[in-house]
Amino acid sequence: MIILFIGLLNVSFSEKETYSLKINISQLRNSKGDVIVYLYNKEGTIPDKKFNKYYKKRTSAIDLNSSTVIFSNLPKGNYAVCIVHDENNNGELDKGFILPKEGIGFSKYESINLRNRPNFLKASFNLDSDISVDVKTIYM
Repeated sequence: MIILFIGLLNVSFSEKETYSLKINISQLRNSKGDVIVYLYNKEGTIPDKKFNKYYKKRTSAIDLNSSTVIFSNLPKGNYAVCIVHDENNNGELDKGFILPKEGIGFSKYESINLRNRPNFLKASFNLDSDISVDVKTIYM
């Protein structure tokens, strides 16, 4: 009996708390292409000009100018989201001379400009339960 009890304790203590994060992407200007969703979990990872500092990445289809992505089994912590409306399905953010030609968005951002540049601290949120986050698509 004691061995069984200890075994049960080990199982319950070794289980990790994980959560689901639902990301609702809105205000896409059309339903062309896909949405690439980047999930970040460390300070200093945003801005990510080459999109190589992310923790997890998903690509999602667009339906009626919106999209939804779910990340499951995420450990408790701080996260931030960046999305790219990849209209031509080339897997990257197309840029003009300086500004993006395709839509981009960040968690907790309604607009982006020289005084409101994306960074992890401002875009981040705490994940300690299953939550839903809305991300607005911004076109420059």
